[in-house]
Amino acid sequence: MAHHAPHPVNAGEIAKPNTAWIWKTFWIITGITMLEFAIAFIMPSSTLRNSIFIILTIFKAFFIVANFMHLKDETKGLIWTIMIPMSLLIWLLIALITEGNAIHNAIF
Repeated sequence: MAHHAPHPVNAGEIAKPNTAWIWKTFWIITGITMLEFAIAFIMPSSTLRNSIFIILTIFKAFFIVANFMHLKDETKGLIWTIMIPMSLLIWLLIALITEGNAIHNAIF
């Protein structure tokens, strides 16, 4: 039998963590949230404002899923399998908000 010598290990050496991607994601999400707050205080309540909030929230969700759930490392087929139904849900949300606003305006 062959004897394999163990690799030398420096007991006191700890690898430096790679946290740059976490901070990048944090600042992107913080920037989007600040933009949402600015829009909330500047724009009057309307379907356009609600649509902007939905789009910005989806951008934030994209960064969280891409980085922390490692979707950005997956194959393109899996990414499209998730993104196409998501885009249809976005369309549904915008359509429901528009119709709900129209019904609200007709009643009141």
